[in-house]
Amino acid sequence: MTDNDQTAGRAADLTIALVATEASGDRLGGALMQAIASRVPGARFVGVGGPDMAAHGLVSLFPIDELAIIGFVAILSRLPSIFRHIRAAADAVIAAQPDVLVIIDSPEFTHRIARRVRAASSDIPIIDYVSPSVWAWRPGRARAMRAYIDHVLALLPFEPAAHAKLGGPPCDFVGHPLASEVERLRPSAREAERRAANPPLVLVLPGSRTGEIRRHLSLFGEATALLPQRCGPIEAVLPTTPHLEERVRAATADWPIPPRVVVEAENKWAAFRQARAALAASGTVTLELALAGVPTVVAYRVPLIEEVVGRLLIKVPSIVLANLVLGGNVMPELLQRQVAPEPLVAALAPLLADTPERRRQLDAFARLDQVMKIGAANPSEAAAEIVLDHAGRRRRG
Repeated sequence: MTDNDQTAGRAADLTIALVATEASGDRLGGALMQAIASRVPGARFVGVGGPDMAAHGLVSLFPIDELAIIGFVAILSRLPSIFRHIRAAADAVIAAQPDVLVIIDSPEFTHRIARRVRAASSDIPIIDYVSPSVWAWRPGRARAMRAYIDHVLALLPFEPAAHAKLGGPPCDFVGHPLASEVERLRPSAREAERRAANPPLVLVLPGSRTGEIRRHLSLFGEATALLPQRCGPIEAVLPTTPHLEERVRAATADWPIPPRVVVEAENKWAAFRQARAALAASGTVTLELALAGVPTVVAYRVPLIEEVVGRLLIKVPSIVLANLVLGGNVMPELLQRQVAPEPLVAALAPLLADTPERRRQLDAFARLDQVMKIGAANPSEAAAEIVLDHAGRRRRG
């Protein structure tokens, strides 16, 4: 940002609209607001958000809990309410005439708001914080976004190239939120000693959704029961969420190797820092494990209809986020009918010893700091710089 941009952006009446409708987007929004406020103490924030954004001065137009709808039937029954919220949010942004609008993730909701704002007030810059997965499915969305998105702030390093290839809006990699949290993922000297000690600590991560628990938990339990036959005694740790704790504890109580179930965040991260290997369902957790330096086997099952649709629509070489970031199939992934105890053990056992399989993953993980620009810039600070640049341009215009 130039000195003139900074002067324009620091005007006392600077107004920034933000819309986030999920907890993860609320966290991103709160951190972004904090970064903006540190540069422009008088900035005014309007829009939609949750508790993190409220803590930094946003009075949400409505509680985002009203949009936490699960299940196809439930969504259909709530469509009138959803569209009312979209209209209300767009109308409020148009009335506020902010210097910039930042929509955060949740594209099925936020992009509808962006299109309405662009149609009514074409001079309001609109920034999309978190790129839709145009690189995985529905690639035509990238080009369509040019009509109502001025800039995309990407969390993943390969996304700017994907948007350029697909004809999407200008896109910059600002960094993933995990880049600011590597300290909690990486072991101290004492924790590194525990990682190398016996019995090895194995993380069991069947997922955080009810369906994932139903499809993965018993299979992961059978695999951990077989693992000592190949590797000797192990210690299993299963981090879970409060809403699943009772179910997980009941389901694992009679496992041949009952896992230590942990719910508190600090206990979870301590286990990540001490684990020698992990068996995990696909998700953001694979990137957390890679940053923690934990070699991992990834497994995932979905219902048959979702498998058929996925094979038709999803166009990526891997479903594992860590593999996509690293640019290769580093973590072995077992899908659908491959997710059975014997194949899981066959893939996991080599990761508990000093083997080529383990070294290959660790060598790949060593590239992550450079690939994700960890330590180079705080993601929220980088995002704030671009947001304020667009705000300054509108003021000059």
